[in-house]
Amino acid sequence: MSTPVHATLVQLRVNDREHAIAVEPHRTLLEVLRYQLDLIGSKQGCDKGDCGACTVQIDGVPQLACLTLAVAVAGRQVTTVEGLGQRVGGCHPLQDAFDRHDAAQCGFCTPGILMSAEALLRRVGRPVEGAEVREALAGNLCRCTGYTKIIDAVIDASRVMHGGVAGA
Repeated sequence: MSTPVHATLVQLRVNDREHAIAVEPHRTLLEVLRYQLDLIGSKQGCDKGDCGACTVQIDGVPQLACLTLAVAVAGRQVTTVEGLGQRVGGCHPLQDAFDRHDAAQCGFCTPGILMSAEALLRRVGRPVEGAEVREALAGNLCRCTGYTKIIDAVIDASRVMHGGVAGA
């Protein structure tokens, strides 16, 4: 006979909103985001940390939500792809650039890639070359696009965000 697991009340700050949630200690942040907070932008891919589809930002740093226990982020700021546009008061320049460059095909990986790319652009401003973008996105797998359009979109968004013209 197994012992019942008791939930713990956890204070989570997700996309600048406070949530008091009863969480079982073994639940991942991804499970809580998707199934308790109905934030389904972060995708449930491999559940082993290999694909990056579940990438969110914890205190501004990209993290894999499928490998992070929800109780471990109590009191920290979690940003999901749903909160990305909130930072700029509308559609984020990365989202616009992905649209302009057709950088998403099936779209399953896109939320995780956007979260990793946004952290890069916030950290370095304008990446000097595609290699810097490729390194930042190394943990995000995409089976459809071949990455060229994704890299082009990230560099284009950096121009918009940090001076310059879109598509230049």
